[in-house]
Amino acid sequence: MQNDTSRSITFSAAGRRAGPPTIAALMTTALENPSLLSLAAGFTDTGSLPLAAVARAVEDLSAAGALEPLQYGTNQGRPGLRRLLAEHLATWEPGLTDENAEQNFFITNGSQQALYLAMQVLCEPGDIVLVDRPTYFVYLEMIKAMGIRPISLPVDSAGKLDEAALDELLHKLAGAGESERIKAVYFVSYFSNPSSRSLDVSEKRMLARVLVGRGLFLPVIEDAAYRDLYFTHKPEAPSVLSMEEWAGFPKLYLSTLTKPFATGLKVGYGYCTNREWLSRMLHTKGHHDFGTTNFNQAVLERVISTGGLMAQLEKIRPRYEAKMLALHETLREEGVEQAGWTWSKPQGGLYLWLKGPSRIDTRLDGEFCRRCIDAGVLYVPGDLCFGDDIAVNYMRLSFGVLAEPELRKAGRRLAKVMNTF
Repeated sequence: MQNDTSRSITFSAAGRRAGPPTIAALMTTALENPSLLSLAAGFTDTGSLPLAAVARAVEDLSAAGALEPLQYGTNQGRPGLRRLLAEHLATWEPGLTDENAEQNFFITNGSQQALYLAMQVLCEPGDIVLVDRPTYFVYLEMIKAMGIRPISLPVDSAGKLDEAALDELLHKLAGAGESERIKAVYFVSYFSNPSSRSLDVSEKRMLARVLVGRGLFLPVIEDAAYRDLYFTHKPEAPSVLSMEEWAGFPKLYLSTLTKPFATGLKVGYGYCTNREWLSRMLHTKGHHDFGTTNFNQAVLERVISTGGLMAQLEKIRPRYEAKMLALHETLREEGVEQAGWTWSKPQGGLYLWLKGPSRIDTRLDGEFCRRCIDAGVLYVPGDLCFGDDIAVNYMRLSFGVLAEPELRKAGRRLAKVMNTF
């Protein structure tokens, strides 16, 4: 049977805007080329995936004769899982003691679906979202495909939010008549993807203060996907859910069970303080899938209720720290700092964020990237992580999936290009 190429199709504006997602291309490249050591896509550590815990949960469900998990579930998510997630969040946010807190939760197909739902119900093409700098590049690609314009929250030379520059930015947007087009503010608050930096309390307070001063009580989306993945010390800053400065804002707190437990189960979740916003996201979600996979939810409900999530976190935290050190130390030993590359040693998460000399262009179609691939190593180009005023001399390195010997080998391959380019 031949493909029908005889007639052209007129696609919608959304269809024309949507390009191939870079993350899918990077994942495919890594999976299809076994000789290529990928420091790109944020895969988790395969060797530590919780096969035994998942097997026990499935066996327990089977032994109990539980047929319900094999049936469709609810659009908002399993009530039992939502209650457990409320309890887990309360360990981070002790002030969230509402016994009905699970009513504010919804379960999604990874946290990416929650991000899409939030944007779909908030924004029209041409609207503006304020984003951190740098920020999660998959989110940027998504909103750009929706016709939404990302504008970066200004930062100083140390990468911290810059109060004066932020106020000036908002003043300029107001002067251009664009204040009403700003529909949300989004940031990855703990061990950020890509920078591994966490926002501190003063930055969160300042951001709220400047927005209030400009009369912008915007929906705020706090992406806390990596909050559980600290190495040794828990991040001290509370989320916007518990901060007085953010009390007057509609808030959506997002997290996931993919990175801290098992990526293949693809279960994320959100906690939304605004009932109308939550209701509209659930209406839209019902049109997408009328419920995240019920069986996967049931497995995770069983795992969390028997302590499996905490056990997995205790297992992977030191493992990820050791892997981070393997890559971090290899780059230092290979002398890339002397070649002009800089980065901060992370305290959690899955990434190193490197800044190169200003003459280096790390973009996918550039000579530097081609030479790295020829050398057998892959990274995420940093230009993808900037909403505007794009910088081209950064890269994100993921230490999640490769074993320590492979990380050291990948680091040496990368360093050879860095030192000779």
